[in-house]
Amino acid sequence: MKNVVIIQGHPDPSENRLCRALAAAYENGARSAGHNVTVIDPAQIDFPLLRTQVDWKNGIDGTPATLREAQAQCMDADHFMMIYPLWMGTMPALLKAFLEQVFRPGVALSADESLPGPLMKGKSARVVVTMGMPALAYRWFFLAHSLKNLERNILGFSGIRPVRNTLFGMVEKADSHTTQKWFDTMNALGKAAK
Repeated sequence: MKNVVIIQGHPDPSENRLCRALAAAYENGARSAGHNVTVIDPAQIDFPLLRTQVDWKNGIDGTPATLREAQAQCMDADHFMMIYPLWMGTMPALLKAFLEQVFRPGVALSADESLPGPLMKGKSARVVVTMGMPALAYRWFFLAHSLKNLERNILGFSGIRPVRNTLFGMVEKADSHTTQKWFDTMNALGKAAK
C-alpha cells in the first residue's frame, strides 16, 4: 500500500474537464487496490505567486498558510500522479506556481545553498499530459520539452525517481471509445500506483 498524492493541475475548477475525469479514474483504481489517496487541486486553493528570491530562500517557513496542508501531504507521499493540459507548450501557470510554493528548500531540496541535495528520494511519479496535438508530434517533433523540464529540473532534482509519463493527444477529437480506453489505462495505472 502506498500514499498516493494526485495533483490535479487543470486550472479551471469546472468538473467538466478531461483532466479531472482522467484523475478520477486513476484515483478509483488506486483506492480499489487499497492505496491511501489524497487529491490536491491547486485551482481550489487561494495562494500567492512566489515573487522574490528572498521568499524562496525562506524555505518551508515561507510557505503560505493555505498551502501547508498540501505541502505536508506531498512530504508524506510515496507516489505522485500529476496531470495537466498542455497550454502554450508547457504546464499551466497555476500548476507551476503551486510547485514553486510547495517544493521549496526544506521540502524538496535541502536548505544548503552551496549544494542543495534532494529530499524526496524514495518517491516516484507519473506525469499525465493532455493536448490538442498528436502525442507523437509533441514527443518527437517538440521533444516533449516542457515535460522533460518537469521530469528533470523539478521532480528529478528533488530526488523523485522513477518519473514515468503518459501523453493523451488529439483530445478534442477523441470519441467515447478512445476516452474509455484512456480511463481504463488510468484506472490500471492507479491500481499499480505507477
